[in-house]
Amino acid sequence: MPATQAPPLTRHDYALIPVGSPNYQLIEGDFVMAPSPSSFHQSIAGLLYRLIGNYLDTRPIGTVFIAPIDVYLSDLNVYQPDVLFIRKENRSIIKKHGIEGAPDLVIEVLSKTSARYDLGPKRAIYARTGVEELWIVDPDRRTLALYRLATDSETPAATYKAADTFSSTLLPGLTISLKAVFAS
Repeated sequence: MPATQAPPLTRHDYALIPVGSPNYQLIEGDFVMAPSPSSFHQSIAGLLYRLIGNYLDTRPIGTVFIAPIDVYLSDLNVYQPDVLFIRKENRSIIKKHGIEGAPDLVIEVLSKTSARYDLGPKRAIYARTGVEELWIVDPDRRTLALYRLATDSETPAATYKAADTFSSTLLPGLTISLKAVFAS
């Protein structure tokens, strides 16, 4: 007798997780638990959040968020990106309970436990659901891979090293020094 496969979990199952429970994401219908990130991971995410936030103080073109905040991309995918940016014209996706739809920019800082998801199914879902740009920050390699997902979700548009500076068309006029990011 063949084993029956349980139906995939949905955003409704995700909503039943008690507050204060371990950090879970819903990835392709499966709960994935993530341990707390390292202090270096948090320093990088925090600095990128502050840099974008300071930029937005003088150019109010959107809103930046830092994890944890739920991003509802589909019934089977609810993520908590490390940092995300939503342009002002797309702010209708910002709800009291989280984000309902694709942010314009998602930043994922890799960790040993998250890398296979961030580089695999999450990247594909971000592309499929309309995230315009994805930054994958690798603290171990001291690199940032910038994906323009509408163009190519498999190959970065550019990869920057620790000594480089870079900018994004989503944040015109903001130049980020990776040396400063990785020194945090």
